Amino acid sequence: MFGPVQELFIKVCGITNTADAKLACTLGANALGFNFSKFSKYYISPEHANLIIKNIPDYVSKIGVFEGNEDLKYVQNILKQVPLSAVQLEGNYAADDLVGFDASIIKAFLVDENFDVEIIKNYLVDAFLLKSKNESKEGGARSFNWDIAIKAKEYGRVILSGGLDPDNIESALRIIQPYGVDVCEGIELKKGKKDPDMMREFIARARNVEIRYEMDEE
Repeated sequence: MFGPVQELFIKVCGITNTADAKLACTLGANALGFNFSKFSKYYISPEHANLIIKNIPDYVSKIGVFEGNEDLKYVQNILKQVPLSAVQLEGNYAADDLVGFDASIIKAFLVDENFDVEIIKNYLVDAFLLKSKNESKEGGARSFNWDIAIKAKEYGRVILSGGLDPDNIESALRIIQPYGVDVCEGIELKKGKKDPDMMREFIARARNVEIRYEMDEE
C-alpha cells in the first residue's frame, strides 16, 4: 500500500560559487552542499561559504559535507563558523560518535557489492546518503545494487547519490522511490562549475516523477 505523493528532497552538491547556488535555489533545489574537506576537489573555505550563503533563501538547507574520517572537532568548529542546517558525515564513525551536534546529521555510506545494509539501522540520524564507490559517469547511478537502497528505506530516509545525471534520474527515482537525491558531477561543465541547462533539466526530470512511500497495512 502506498501513501500520498511526497515532495522529493533535491540536494545540489559541490557548490563553490554564488551563481550556481542562486540558480539551484531558483530552479527548486531543497538543499545545497558545501564541502569542507580540505583534500576534496570541491573544498570551500568557511569564509567563502558564508559569502555564498548570504545570497541563499533561508528556506533552502545548507549542508556541510565532510568526506573521509574527518576529526569531529573540526566538524564542530565549522559549525561554529558557518550557519549550516545539517552536516553530511562519511567517515567510519560509531553510532555513539554522532551525538551532540548543533545541526541535523546525514550519515553517508560508500556502497559496493560487499556493503552490509544492516549496519545503518544502528545510526539515529536524520537521513542516510548512499553513495557508490564508483562515481564515474560510465558507472552511472546503478553502479551499486539498487536493492540495497530499497532495503535501506526500512531504517530511515534514504538520499541516493553517485553517478546521477539528467539521463538516468527518472529511472532511478521510479525504481527506488527515495526520500531524496544528491547530484554533483552529473550536472557539471567542469569541476566546481555547474552547467545551467543540465541543472535545469535534472531538477525538472526529478520533479516529473511521483514519489510515494509504502505504508504499513493494518
